[in-house]
Amino acid sequence: MIRLSTGEPDFAPRFAALLQQSRDTTARLDAEVAAILAAVRADGDRALCDFTARFDRNPVTAETLRVTEPEIDAALATLDPALLAALDLAATRIETFHCAQRPVDMQMHDDEGVTMGLRWTALDAAGLYVPGGKAAYPSSVLMNAIPARIAGVPRIAMCTPAPGGQLNPLVLAAARRAGVGEIYRVGGAQAVAALAYGTGTITPVDRIVGPGNAWVAEAKRQVFGRVGIDSVAGPSEVVILADAANDPERVAIDLLAQAEHDEAAQAILITDDARFADAVADAVTRAIPALPRADIAGASWRDHGAILLVADWEEAAALTDRLAPEHLQIMVADPAPLFARIRHAGAIFVGPHTPEALGDYIAGPNHVLPTGRTARFSSGLSIFDFLKRTTWIEARPASIRALAPAAIRLAEAEGLTAHARSLADRLAAC
Repeated sequence: MIRLSTGEPDFAPRFAALLQQSRDTTARLDAEVAAILAAVRADGDRALCDFTARFDRNPVTAETLRVTEPEIDAALATLDPALLAALDLAATRIETFHCAQRPVDMQMHDDEGVTMGLRWTALDAAGLYVPGGKAAYPSSVLMNAIPARIAGVPRIAMCTPAPGGQLNPLVLAAARRAGVGEIYRVGGAQAVAALAYGTGTITPVDRIVGPGNAWVAEAKRQVFGRVGIDSVAGPSEVVILADAANDPERVAIDLLAQAEHDEAAQAILITDDARFADAVADAVTRAIPALPRADIAGASWRDHGAILLVADWEEAAALTDRLAPEHLQIMVADPAPLFARIRHAGAIFVGPHTPEALGDYIAGPNHVLPTGRTARFSSGLSIFDFLKRTTWIEARPASIRALAPAAIRLAEAEGLTAHARSLADRLAAC
């Protein structure tokens, strides 16, 4: 774990090194993924089934790729009603928040008689990738599928691996609750290929969203342009701004809530109190052995964790903007000024009673967020990821008379004669 203080003479280079720290633990898979994509693109269902049998130990045929409604019914029957109720509460809150995001079309008229506008339309189809096995996250199903449905996407298809033929029942329950219309028992780069290019059984989609391993991330990178993607996400991260009024044990467990995700996850505490920093560091050390994922959390904290000691909260805000974290918790006596000052974070959790875990599951805003400092220029998933903006123009003769002469001059200056003539012909007729 790294300890830094803005009062130390070597802080600047050490902080710069922290910003540049690589947390990419996977080898480059460009060629291997490209081969899988090419095979599925060429051979469709046959290649998809071959890869599923090889990588997921799940022999499937084109006829059994799709999960049936009776299978989903049977899976839901195995679940605790209280768990289903919790899932429904989360879904309802996510729906409410994302419904409030719906934009309105725009129309305006100018003095030259031109009517202009912007209208929003949904994608025709969205594809959702959901990890299987140990990394099965029903909450991610809700967070990815519900915005697509709220946006008005008529077709939502989901791919999720079934290692050894086993599907996670709660993932299926989340998919049904979120409005997913098609579920396929395939994963990995081959699933991304199927969603992007289509097979005999799976019709291609327009955008692919959802988390996955290095193979999935590389496949999404390679199919981008053919389809849209949400992002190529990296390891999870949190920055916590906390003063000494907080319970060190509570701050420690909030840090570890990120560290337990992945050995490459990053948890950073920024505080203005050295004794409090020591107390949190000690609390983290004590808490790690009791965690079921102690090896993962311990490796994350050891290799990527950090505590930054600042002189004041103005310094803390400036450092936070440079870190541009995926998640930011503000746990100070008066969080409002600090919240207003910070510009770059994927999601912000304000006050001591707002742990990031609340946003992961049930608060309402989306938990699919920019990682790896990309919050400097990108945002979390929303209904806008499933909508397109189309502008439109309607001109009249008076508009042509007023605007065409200037447009003709500009077209001629660019050497585009046909452009100029298409305007000049109309001007002559007006």
